Amino acid sequence: MSERNDRLSVFKTYKLYVGGKFPRSESGRVYEVTTRTSAAGTASRDKGKGSWLANAPLSSRKDARDAVVAARKAFGGWSGATAYNRGQILYRIAEMLEGRREQFVREVADAEGLSKSKAAAQVDAAIDRWVWYAGWTDKIAQVLGGANPVAGPYFNLSTPEPTGVVAVLAPQESSFLGLVSVIAPVIATGNTAVVIASENSPLPALSLGEVLATSDLPGGVVNILSGRTGEIAAPLAAHLDVNGIDLAGADAALAKELEIAAAENLKRVLRPGPLDLAADPGTHRMTAFLETKTVWHPTGALGTSGSSY
Repeated sequence: MSERNDRLSVFKTYKLYVGGKFPRSESGRVYEVTTRTSAAGTASRDKGKGSWLANAPLSSRKDARDAVVAARKAFGGWSGATAYNRGQILYRIAEMLEGRREQFVREVADAEGLSKSKAAAQVDAAIDRWVWYAGWTDKIAQVLGGANPVAGPYFNLSTPEPTGVVAVLAPQESSFLGLVSVIAPVIATGNTAVVIASENSPLPALSLGEVLATSDLPGGVVNILSGRTGEIAAPLAAHLDVNGIDLAGADAALAKELEIAAAENLKRVLRPGPLDLAADPGTHRMTAFLETKTVWHPTGALGTSGSSY
């Protein structure tokens, strides 16, 4: 007698990741996410094309403000952690991504219209890149900092410090490798992040939130929102408690609008540009959201106090 298979599929419920928790959008809104039908993975998804994958939360302005509050609350502890400890935590995240590799391969293949082998290559590159940034946490200060020659009996030392809360617009067409390429350098250097996932392909980003929640990363260091990029980015660019913004996922018109809003409190802005995901990432995304602190201190045994500028 043949065995009946009358089980109903259990569909995954995707939620936002804010402050270490998984809220739904406060508005209760969702939007449909469908498969990418273009084999190249570059054509825009037209309404009605592709098969349904999930309903993703449609974040509101209130969700964006909540994410900033969570990121600010986490900033003190994360920026105050030792660089070595941050590196250990990031490496642990890479281990966990490796353990869920097959899930991310499937999600990236659906999101970008790739074959399984090409999606696997994207996921492997993303995990490798996460490890690469984990290794930089305790080295970037040696590259950017150092002793400065001055004319006088003083030590003059410069050291990099994190900027603060950074809003990150993830690349639209690279749902996972591009995502990792903009998140990892921000948090590796001690900043906290509010991330807007790819509008059409948010599922790998929301799944990343599940990995972060079960890692040693403190809640609020990374906050992940999904929805309409322009709608969520506008309040973040104007938010006075956001210190920097990475416009990687913005088109030219949106980038100009956000730059104007960001000027209100002199945010650091990383303008959008070509993102060659196959190239060595270099250090420019880490240095984009670092400040340089310079300390003067008298030389000699009698020197007991210093000043910084």
